[in-house]
Amino acid sequence: MNGTRHAFAVDDRRSLLDVLRSDLGITSPKYGCGLAQCGACTVLVDGAPARSCVLRAAKADGAAITTLEGLADAGTGALHPVQQGFVEAAGAQCGYCLNGMIMSALALLSANPEPREDDVRSALRHNLCRCGTHAEIVASVMRAAELMREAGGSPATDDAAPGESAGTLRQAREGASA
Repeated sequence: MNGTRHAFAVDDRRSLLDVLRSDLGITSPKYGCGLAQCGACTVLVDGAPARSCVLRAAKADGAAITTLEGLADAGTGALHPVQQGFVEAAGAQCGYCLNGMIMSALALLSANPEPREDDVRSALRHNLCRCGTHAEIVASVMRAAELMREAGGSPATDDAAPGESAGTLRQAREGASA
């Protein structure tokens, strides 16, 4: 979880969202619909967006889980470029959808560092914003892509070693299990 290993017994019926919020104090993923329809609970599991409200915590055993809390630089407090993009382009109004939007945007930019606007809209199509800030959200992701390219790096996930991308780790895991 965000670079820290946690070990504890979990009832098979508990959702990852419940464990994150109740046991680990991770509050960025929000309970929205409980049906994987709104995206407010989105986290990255091994670099891919996942709806933590329907994902059983036991199914995430051994996975690298990244939440919004794991994005900013722990030492300096500097925001991740995706977070900074949302700040600069005013991509949030009430903020309830913000976690899911940022996590889905991070997954998109990991796979496609130079997205077109239609790529962004497609990647975020399952994340709902009731405030109607969709234009600002798309602009935020496009700004985040610029910031990431300027920084010359790919988005890091919680268990990536310095200089190692999440894709490298995922390929290593897949190769080990094949």
